[in-house]
Amino acid sequence: MGRCEGVAWALEVAVLVASACLTGVCGDEFSILRSPQSVIFRDGSWPIPGERIPDVAALSMGFSVEEDLSWPGLAVGDLFHRPRATVLVTVKGVDKLALPTKGVSYPIENAVPFSLDSVANAIHTLFSEETPVVLQLAPSEERVYMVGKANSVFEDLSVTLRQLRNRLFQDNSILSSLPLNSLSRNNEVDLLFLSELQVLHDIASLLSRHKHLAKDHSPDLYSLELAGLEEVGKRYGEDSQQFKDASQILADSLQKFADEMFNLYSGNAVVEVVAVKAFNSPLTRKTRSILQSSQSETDNPYNLAYPYNYNYSVIFNIILWMMIGLALAVIVISYNLWNMDPGYDSIIYRMTNQKIRMD
Repeated sequence: MGRCEGVAWALEVAVLVASACLTGVCGDEFSILRSPQSVIFRDGSWPIPGERIPDVAALSMGFSVEEDLSWPGLAVGDLFHRPRATVLVTVKGVDKLALPTKGVSYPIENAVPFSLDSVANAIHTLFSEETPVVLQLAPSEERVYMVGKANSVFEDLSVTLRQLRNRLFQDNSILSSLPLNSLSRNNEVDLLFLSELQVLHDIASLLSRHKHLAKDHSPDLYSLELAGLEEVGKRYGEDSQQFKDASQILADSLQKFADEMFNLYSGNAVVEVVAVKAFNSPLTRKTRSILQSSQSETDNPYNLAYPYNYNYSVIFNIILWMMIGLALAVIVISYNLWNMDPGYDSIIYRMTNQKIRMD
Protein backbone atom coordinates (compact mmCIF):
# COMPACT_ATOMS: atom_id res chain seq x y z
CA MET A 1 0.00 0.00 0.00
CA GLY A 2 2.78 2.37 0.91
CA ARG A 3 4.56 1.57 -2.34
CA CYS A 4 1.46 2.48 -4.40
CA GLU A 5 1.08 5.75 -2.53
CA GLY A 6 4.73 6.53 -3.22
CA VAL A 7 4.31 5.85 -6.93
CA ALA A 8 1.18 8.03 -7.09
CA TRP A 9 2.97 10.82 -5.25
CA ALA A 10 5.90 10.58 -7.64
CA LEU A 11 3.56 10.79 -10.64
CA GLU A 12 1.86 13.87 -9.21
CA VAL A 13 5.21 15.52 -8.65
CA ALA A 14 6.28 14.69 -12.22
CA VAL A 15 3.08 16.16 -13.64
CA LEU A 16 3.51 19.34 -11.59
CA VAL A 17 7.13 19.71 -12.63
CA ALA A 18 6.25 19.15 -16.30
CA SER A 19 3.44 21.68 -16.19
CA ALA A 20 5.70 24.20 -14.46
CA CYS A 21 8.37 23.71 -17.09
CA LEU A 22 5.89 24.13 -19.91
CA THR A 23 4.52 27.25 -18.27
CA GLY A 24 7.97 28.72 -17.84
CA VAL A 25 9.33 27.72 -21.22
CA CYS A 26 6.28 27.91 -23.50
CA GLY A 27 4.02 30.27 -21.54
CA ASP A 28 4.47 33.22 -23.92
CA GLU A 29 2.59 33.55 -27.19
CA PHE A 30 3.26 34.47 -30.81
CA SER A 31 0.07 35.52 -32.62
CA ILE A 32 -0.77 36.32 -36.22
CA LEU A 33 -3.57 38.88 -36.30
CA ARG A 34 -3.76 39.48 -40.06
CA SER A 35 -1.99 37.96 -43.05
CA PRO A 36 -2.56 37.85 -46.82
CA GLN A 37 -3.42 34.70 -48.76
CA SER A 38 0.13 34.49 -50.11
CA VAL A 39 1.49 33.84 -46.59
CA ILE A 40 0.17 30.65 -45.01
CA PHE A 41 0.28 30.06 -41.26
CA ARG A 42 -0.99 26.62 -40.30
CA ASP A 43 -3.29 26.02 -37.33
CA GLY A 44 -1.46 24.16 -34.59
CA SER A 45 0.33 24.44 -31.28
CA TRP A 46 3.90 24.08 -32.53
CA PRO A 47 6.27 26.05 -30.27
CA ILE A 48 8.43 28.62 -31.99
CA PRO A 49 11.90 29.35 -30.52
CA GLY A 50 12.14 32.95 -29.42
CA GLU A 51 15.38 33.58 -31.27
CA ARG A 52 13.82 32.42 -34.58
CA ILE A 53 10.97 34.95 -34.63
CA PRO A 54 13.01 37.35 -36.83
CA ASP A 55 13.55 34.46 -39.26
CA VAL A 56 9.79 33.93 -39.48
CA ALA A 57 9.37 37.61 -40.36
CA ALA A 58 12.17 37.40 -42.95
CA LEU A 59 10.84 34.25 -44.61
CA SER A 60 7.29 35.57 -44.75
CA MET A 61 8.63 38.62 -46.63
CA GLY A 62 10.54 36.46 -49.10
CA PHE A 63 14.06 36.96 -47.71
CA SER A 64 16.50 34.13 -47.11
CA VAL A 65 17.94 33.26 -43.71
CA GLU A 66 21.32 31.88 -42.76
CA GLU A 67 19.95 28.81 -40.96
CA ASP A 68 17.04 26.72 -42.20
CA LEU A 69 13.84 27.03 -40.16
CA SER A 70 12.27 23.63 -39.52
CA TRP A 71 9.07 25.00 -38.02
CA PRO A 72 5.80 23.61 -39.45
CA GLY A 73 3.76 26.68 -38.56
CA LEU A 74 4.88 28.63 -41.65
CA ALA A 75 4.04 26.97 -44.96
CA VAL A 76 5.39 27.73 -48.41
CA GLY A 77 3.05 30.30 -49.92
CA ASP A 78 3.01 32.18 -53.21
CA LEU A 79 6.64 32.95 -54.00
CA PHE A 80 5.73 35.60 -56.60
CA HIS A 81 3.42 37.65 -54.34
CA ARG A 82 5.13 38.64 -51.14
CA PRO A 83 3.52 40.96 -48.55
CA ARG A 84 4.26 44.65 -48.85
CA ALA A 85 4.65 45.12 -45.10
CA THR A 86 5.32 43.26 -41.88
CA VAL A 87 4.18 44.71 -38.56
CA LEU A 88 5.51 43.12 -35.37
CA VAL A 89 4.34 44.37 -31.98
CA THR A 90 6.06 43.06 -28.85
CA VAL A 91 4.04 43.36 -25.62
CA LYS A 92 5.96 42.92 -22.37
CA GLY A 93 4.43 42.02 -19.04
CA VAL A 94 1.83 39.45 -20.12
CA ASP A 95 2.13 35.97 -21.58
CA LYS A 96 -1.22 35.99 -23.38
CA LEU A 97 -3.71 38.57 -24.59
CA ALA A 98 -7.44 38.11 -25.16
CA LEU A 99 -7.11 38.54 -28.92
CA PRO A 100 -9.89 37.58 -31.36
CA THR A 101 -10.08 33.92 -32.29
CA LYS A 102 -9.82 34.53 -36.05
CA GLY A 103 -6.02 34.76 -35.79
CA VAL A 104 -3.47 32.01 -35.25
CA SER A 105 -1.34 31.71 -32.09
CA TYR A 106 1.70 29.63 -31.21
CA PRO A 107 3.53 29.14 -27.91
CA ILE A 108 7.01 30.61 -27.63
CA GLU A 109 9.83 28.36 -26.50
CA ASN A 110 12.71 30.06 -24.68
CA ALA A 111 11.58 33.67 -24.95
CA VAL A 112 14.87 35.51 -25.40
CA PRO A 113 15.16 39.12 -26.57
CA PHE A 114 15.27 39.55 -30.33
CA SER A 115 15.44 42.33 -32.87
CA LEU A 116 14.54 42.76 -36.53
CA ASP A 117 17.83 44.45 -37.40
CA SER A 118 18.69 41.72 -39.92
CA VAL A 119 15.37 42.19 -41.74
CA ALA A 120 15.78 45.98 -41.71
CA ASN A 121 19.31 45.68 -43.10
CA ALA A 122 18.11 43.34 -45.86
CA ILE A 123 15.41 45.82 -46.89
CA HIS A 124 17.85 48.73 -46.79
CA THR A 125 20.41 46.83 -48.88
CA LEU A 126 18.10 45.38 -51.53
CA PHE A 127 15.76 48.35 -51.90
CA SER A 128 18.05 51.30 -51.20
CA GLU A 129 17.13 53.00 -54.49
CA GLU A 130 13.38 52.69 -53.88
CA THR A 131 11.11 53.99 -51.11
CA PRO A 132 10.96 51.48 -48.23
CA VAL A 133 9.51 52.47 -44.87
CA VAL A 134 11.34 50.96 -41.87
CA LEU A 135 10.29 51.99 -38.36
CA GLN A 136 11.57 50.45 -35.12
CA LEU A 137 10.21 52.11 -32.00
CA ALA A 138 10.15 51.52 -28.24
CA PRO A 139 8.25 54.51 -26.76
CA SER A 140 8.91 53.79 -23.08
CA GLU A 141 12.68 53.62 -23.70
CA GLU A 142 12.71 56.47 -26.25
CA ARG A 143 14.37 54.22 -28.83
CA VAL A 144 13.59 54.98 -32.45
CA TYR A 145 15.14 53.88 -35.75
CA MET A 146 13.87 55.05 -39.14
CA VAL A 147 15.07 54.18 -42.64
CA GLY A 148 13.92 55.41 -46.04
CA LYS A 149 10.69 57.35 -46.28
CA ALA A 150 9.89 56.75 -42.59
CA ASN A 151 11.76 59.96 -41.73
CA SER A 152 9.32 62.06 -43.72
CA VAL A 153 6.16 60.02 -43.06
CA PHE A 154 6.60 59.93 -39.28
CA GLU A 155 8.21 63.31 -38.89
CA ASP A 156 5.44 64.41 -36.50
CA LEU A 157 5.36 61.17 -34.51
CA SER A 158 5.91 61.57 -30.76
CA VAL A 159 8.96 59.58 -29.68
CA THR A 160 10.10 61.06 -26.35
CA LEU A 161 8.25 60.75 -23.05
CA ARG A 162 7.61 64.49 -22.92
CA GLN A 163 6.17 64.48 -26.44
CA LEU A 164 4.02 61.47 -25.65
CA ARG A 165 2.58 63.13 -22.57
CA ASN A 166 1.81 66.35 -24.44
CA ARG A 167 0.25 64.40 -27.30
CA LEU A 168 -2.21 62.70 -24.94
CA PHE A 169 -3.70 66.01 -23.82
CA GLN A 170 -4.31 67.37 -27.29
CA ASP A 171 -7.81 67.67 -28.68
CA ASN A 172 -7.62 64.76 -31.14
CA SER A 173 -6.02 62.23 -28.75
CA ILE A 174 -7.44 58.84 -27.84
CA LEU A 175 -8.46 60.06 -24.38
CA SER A 176 -11.57 61.61 -25.87
CA SER A 177 -12.84 58.31 -27.28
CA LEU A 178 -11.16 55.53 -25.29
CA PRO A 179 -12.99 54.13 -22.24
CA LEU A 180 -10.48 54.23 -19.38
CA ASN A 181 -12.57 52.21 -16.89
CA SER A 182 -10.38 51.90 -13.77
CA LEU A 183 -7.36 53.69 -15.29
CA SER A 184 -6.62 57.28 -14.34
CA ARG A 185 -5.40 60.29 -16.29
CA ASN A 186 -3.51 61.56 -13.25
CA ASN A 187 -1.23 58.55 -12.80
CA GLU A 188 2.12 58.49 -14.58
CA VAL A 189 2.05 54.73 -15.09
CA ASP A 190 -1.41 54.87 -16.65
CA LEU A 191 -0.35 57.75 -18.88
CA LEU A 192 2.67 55.78 -20.11
CA PHE A 193 0.41 52.89 -21.04
CA LEU A 194 -2.09 55.18 -22.78
CA SER A 195 0.68 57.02 -24.64
CA GLU A 196 1.75 53.75 -26.28
CA LEU A 197 -1.80 53.26 -27.52
CA GLN A 198 -1.64 56.81 -28.86
CA VAL A 199 1.50 55.88 -30.81
CA LEU A 200 -0.35 52.99 -32.48
CA HIS A 201 -3.15 55.34 -33.47
CA ASP A 202 -0.75 57.99 -34.80
CA ILE A 203 1.26 55.53 -36.89
CA ALA A 204 -1.83 54.41 -38.77
CA SER A 205 -3.08 57.99 -39.04
CA LEU A 206 0.21 59.39 -40.42
CA LEU A 207 0.61 56.51 -42.85
CA SER A 208 -2.90 57.07 -44.20
CA ARG A 209 -1.69 60.48 -45.49
CA HIS A 210 0.93 58.74 -47.65
CA LYS A 211 -1.05 55.87 -49.11
CA HIS A 212 1.10 55.83 -52.23
CA LEU A 213 3.98 54.40 -50.17
CA ALA A 214 1.81 51.41 -49.29
CA LYS A 215 1.36 50.62 -52.98
CA ASP A 216 4.96 50.66 -54.19
CA HIS A 217 7.09 47.58 -54.79
CA SER A 218 9.48 47.97 -51.85
CA PRO A 219 8.52 46.13 -48.63
CA ASP A 220 7.99 48.02 -45.38
CA LEU A 221 8.79 46.99 -41.81
CA TYR A 222 7.32 48.13 -38.49
CA SER A 223 8.70 46.86 -35.19
CA LEU A 224 7.14 48.22 -31.99
CA GLU A 225 7.88 47.34 -28.37
CA LEU A 226 5.26 48.17 -25.73
CA ALA A 227 6.16 48.03 -22.04
CA GLY A 228 3.31 50.08 -20.57
CA LEU A 229 1.27 47.04 -19.57
CA GLU A 230 4.25 45.65 -17.68
CA GLU A 231 4.50 48.89 -15.68
CA VAL A 232 0.77 48.74 -14.90
CA GLY A 233 1.25 45.21 -13.55
CA LYS A 234 4.13 46.34 -11.35
CA ARG A 235 2.18 49.33 -10.06
CA TYR A 236 -1.18 47.72 -9.28
CA GLY A 237 -0.50 43.98 -9.40
CA GLU A 238 -1.54 41.45 -12.00
CA ASP A 239 -4.73 40.57 -10.11
CA SER A 240 -5.90 44.17 -9.96
CA GLN A 241 -8.80 45.59 -11.93
CA GLN A 242 -6.50 48.14 -13.50
CA PHE A 243 -4.31 45.43 -15.02
CA LYS A 244 -7.33 43.52 -16.36
CA ASP A 245 -8.82 46.65 -17.89
CA ALA A 246 -5.47 47.63 -19.41
CA SER A 247 -5.04 44.15 -20.91
CA GLN A 248 -8.47 44.28 -22.54
CA ILE A 249 -7.96 47.82 -23.82
CA LEU A 250 -4.59 46.83 -25.28
CA ALA A 251 -6.04 43.75 -26.99
CA ASP A 252 -8.81 45.81 -28.58
CA SER A 253 -6.36 48.53 -29.65
CA LEU A 254 -3.99 46.00 -31.20
CA GLN A 255 -6.78 44.42 -33.21
CA LYS A 256 -7.94 47.83 -34.41
CA PHE A 257 -4.36 48.77 -35.31
CA ALA A 258 -3.92 45.48 -37.18
CA ASP A 259 -7.10 46.05 -39.19
CA GLU A 260 -6.08 49.61 -40.09
CA MET A 261 -2.59 48.62 -41.25
CA PHE A 262 -3.99 45.64 -43.15
CA ASN A 263 -6.47 47.87 -44.97
CA LEU A 264 -3.86 50.55 -45.73
CA TYR A 265 -1.80 47.94 -47.57
CA SER A 266 -4.89 46.62 -49.38
CA GLY A 267 -4.83 43.31 -47.55
CA ASN A 268 -1.17 42.61 -48.33
CA ALA A 269 0.45 42.93 -44.90
CA VAL A 270 1.35 40.59 -42.05
CA VAL A 271 0.55 41.80 -38.53
CA GLU A 272 2.11 39.82 -35.68
CA VAL A 273 2.02 40.18 -31.89
CA VAL A 274 4.50 38.73 -29.42
CA ALA A 275 3.25 38.59 -25.81
CA VAL A 276 6.11 37.98 -23.39
CA LYS A 277 5.84 37.85 -19.63
CA ALA A 278 9.56 38.40 -19.14
CA PHE A 279 12.57 37.72 -21.32
CA ASN A 280 14.91 34.99 -20.14
CA SER A 281 18.15 36.87 -20.75
CA PRO A 282 19.08 40.45 -21.63
CA LEU A 283 19.74 41.37 -25.23
CA THR A 284 23.47 41.81 -25.81
CA ARG A 285 24.92 43.15 -29.02
CA LYS A 286 28.14 41.70 -30.37
CA THR A 287 31.15 44.03 -30.17
CA ARG A 288 34.65 43.69 -31.53
CA SER A 289 37.39 43.32 -28.95
CA ILE A 290 41.01 44.39 -29.36
CA LEU A 291 42.00 40.88 -28.22
CA GLN A 292 39.95 39.22 -30.94
CA SER A 293 42.93 38.53 -33.23
CA SER A 294 44.89 36.69 -30.56
CA GLN A 295 41.82 34.76 -29.43
CA SER A 296 41.00 33.63 -32.98
CA GLU A 297 44.47 32.10 -33.36
CA THR A 298 43.96 29.92 -30.31
CA ASP A 299 40.41 28.99 -31.35
CA ASN A 300 41.61 27.89 -34.82
CA PRO A 301 45.02 26.22 -34.30
CA TYR A 302 44.79 24.18 -37.54
CA ASN A 303 44.18 27.25 -39.75
CA LEU A 304 40.89 25.89 -41.09
CA ALA A 305 38.91 27.83 -43.66
CA TYR A 306 35.91 29.82 -42.53
CA PRO A 307 32.45 28.27 -43.09
CA TYR A 308 30.60 29.30 -46.26
CA ASN A 309 27.56 31.49 -45.96
CA TYR A 310 24.19 30.94 -47.62
CA ASN A 311 25.21 32.92 -50.75
CA TYR A 312 27.94 30.45 -51.65
CA SER A 313 25.75 28.14 -53.75
CA VAL A 314 24.34 31.07 -55.74
CA ILE A 315 27.75 32.53 -56.56
CA PHE A 316 29.16 29.07 -57.34
CA ASN A 317 26.40 28.31 -59.87
CA ILE A 318 26.77 31.70 -61.56
CA ILE A 319 30.54 31.29 -62.00
CA LEU A 320 30.30 27.61 -62.99
CA TRP A 321 27.75 28.01 -65.79
CA MET A 322 29.38 31.18 -67.04
CA MET A 323 32.70 29.33 -67.40
CA ILE A 324 31.00 26.40 -69.14
CA GLY A 325 29.24 28.77 -71.56
CA LEU A 326 32.48 30.61 -72.38
CA ALA A 327 34.33 27.32 -72.89
CA LEU A 328 31.66 26.05 -75.29
CA ALA A 329 31.72 29.36 -77.18
CA VAL A 330 35.52 29.18 -77.59
CA ILE A 331 35.30 25.56 -78.84
CA VAL A 332 32.60 26.33 -81.41
CA ILE A 333 34.37 29.44 -82.70
CA SER A 334 37.70 27.63 -82.93
CA TYR A 335 36.15 24.72 -84.83
CA ASN A 336 34.50 27.00 -87.36
CA LEU A 337 37.71 28.98 -87.90
CA TRP A 338 39.72 25.79 -88.38
CA ASN A 339 37.33 24.43 -91.04
CA MET A 340 36.80 27.71 -92.84
CA ASP A 341 37.56 27.86 -96.59
CA PRO A 342 39.57 31.06 -97.18
CA GLY A 343 38.46 31.28 -100.79
CA TYR A 344 34.76 31.31 -100.08
CA ASP A 345 34.21 32.16 -96.43
CA SER A 346 36.63 35.06 -96.01
CA ILE A 347 35.85 38.43 -97.55
CA ILE A 348 39.55 39.34 -97.43
CA TYR A 349 40.59 36.53 -99.77
CA ARG A 350 37.56 37.07 -101.98
CA MET A 351 38.35 40.77 -102.54
CA THR A 352 42.06 39.96 -103.09
CA ASN A 353 41.19 37.35 -105.72
CA GLN A 354 39.08 39.79 -107.69
CA LYS A 355 41.81 42.45 -107.60
CA ILE A 356 44.42 39.98 -108.90
CA ARG A 357 42.21 38.92 -111.80
CA MET A 358 41.53 42.53 -112.77
CA ASP A 359 45.26 43.26 -112.83
